[in-house]
This record gives sequence, C-alpha cells and structure tokens, in this order.
Amino acid sequence: MSPISLFPAQLTVDCVFSIIIPTWNNLVFVKKCIESIRKNSSFKHQIIVHVNDGSDGTLEWIKQQGIDYSWSPSNAGICLPMNACRSLVKTKYIVYMNDDMYVCPLWDFNLNEEIKLISSNKFYLSSTLIEPVETGNNAVIAPCNYGKTIDSFEEDRLLKEYSTFIHADWNGASWPPSLMHVETWDLIGGFSVEFSPGMYSDPDISMKLYHAGVRVFKGVGSSRVYHFMSKSTGKVKRNNGRKQFLFKWNISSRLFYDHILKIGSPYKQLPESFDEKLFEKLTKKSFKKKILMLFKK
Repeated sequence: MSPISLFPAQLTVDCVFSIIIPTWNNLVFVKKCIESIRKNSSFKHQIIVHVNDGSDGTLEWIKQQGIDYSWSPSNAGICLPMNACRSLVKTKYIVYMNDDMYVCPLWDFNLNEEIKLISSNKFYLSSTLIEPVETGNNAVIAPCNYGKTIDSFEEDRLLKEYSTFIHADWNGASWPPSLMHVETWDLIGGFSVEFSPGMYSDPDISMKLYHAGVRVFKGVGSSRVYHFMSKSTGKVKRNNGRKQFLFKWNISSRLFYDHILKIGSPYKQLPESFDEKLFEKLTKKSFKKKILMLFKK
C-alpha cells in the first residue's frame, strides 16, 4: 500500500467547510474544480487535496496554491486518502468532492441553510449533480451537456442556466459532493479501507451512517454542481465492491438504495426506528445473490 504524507498549510481561519478532493493525474479538472470553489462559493472554505502520484504536474501545482494537501507516490485510491486528510480538517464539516466537478453559485450557501434546519449533527447531505448524459438516475439533472472536457466546457452558458432547471430535494444522499459533521465522521470511522481503492465505498459509508442512527439522507435540490463524468476508474484495478458490500452487510447495495434510502425519490426523512423486519426481508432477498457470488469466478 502506498504511503501517504501530509502537508498542512498555514492556519485556516473563518472557513465553513473543509472540502477534501482526491485526484489522480487529472490536473486540468482539479484546476477547474478548485477555481470554481474559489469563484462561486458564498463562503470561504478550507480546500484539502490528496494527490495520487501527481507526476502530470498536479503535485507541483498544488504546492503553489498554498493549500493543505496529502500525497502518495502511487495511487492510494479514495478511502485511505480521505481518512488521512481528516487530520488536516479545521472546520466542523467535511465535504467529499470529486476532482471532475464544477460548483455552481450558492452551492454552499444552500447546503449551509439546510444545516441550520436540522436539529442534530446526524445528517448526510449531497448537492444535486448536473450531468451531460442521461443515466436513468432520478437524483441528477440530465441530460444537460455543457461539455465533457475542459476544452469543450461552456462555463458561461452553465452559469446562466444552472438555476433554471426544476429539481426538488431528494432522498438518499450518498455520493459526492457529500457533507457530514466531523463528529459523525469520527463516530463511523470515516471510509472503510477494505473498499480500497474505492468502488462501493459510497453505499458503505451510507450504511454505516444508517446503523449509527442517521436518518437525514437529503439531496439538496438548490445546491448544484456540474459533473463532467470524467472518471479515472478505467486506469485502476478495481475492488469487487458489489460483492464486498453484500457480504459485509448481507444486503445488496441496490436493495439498500431502493428500499432503505429510497434514492432519487422526493425527500422525506426516514423513520427514526431501525426497521428490523425490512432488513430481515432484504437479507433473505439478497441470500440468493450471495450464493451465486460464492460460485461465480
């Protein structure tokens, strides 16, 4: 496993969120991501970048920015870097963001307004993604193509139109940009490193939160972030996250998303009690999948 070194910058004051961005030789995108945070945010935020490798110029550029960062000489994925960066966090709220995202104006203001309405620190919030390609996901705004590359990115048009799309708050916050309180992060121990480099770490962290008593899994419709959908996962040897999740929790990730979090449906806070009967039903329903996976090469 690649070692991770931490490089704290000067003391950050008066920041609202600590935004952790893992990146792997994706310089043009991480530049645009950080530029958008600095340009379009309503508040000042602490930016923390984990640089995997960084031989494309990312490491040198991040050093020049005067921000907190960590570095591993080879790809350490997402889970270990996110946990390592926790020690650099200087605010009450951790935001996990992908490097191929561009935040729109008021993204942070609307998340912060949502936090004010919640009476405890046990919540998990997500911004609403705007994506160029339709994937059948009711939680995102798509297809809205403003470019899939930085060269083709129609930034001015996005900034004129991002707020015109109608999209209400939705159930099942589970993927970046995602936000939780540091107390909740520490309660569940952050990301589960057995899911390294990171496939299916999103539903796993949501399941850990659910078992810890979190019932507010809310996608905020007015907090909007453009997602280029430029994935680095094609370069990495993937963990079998679907199988790991199933054998860890005895429920498939799909059943968890559909029947517990009700992902993508109009927002309604989950019942406070732990639904043992429903979990037992879903466990039985997932048993056949477990048997098939045991014998599948």
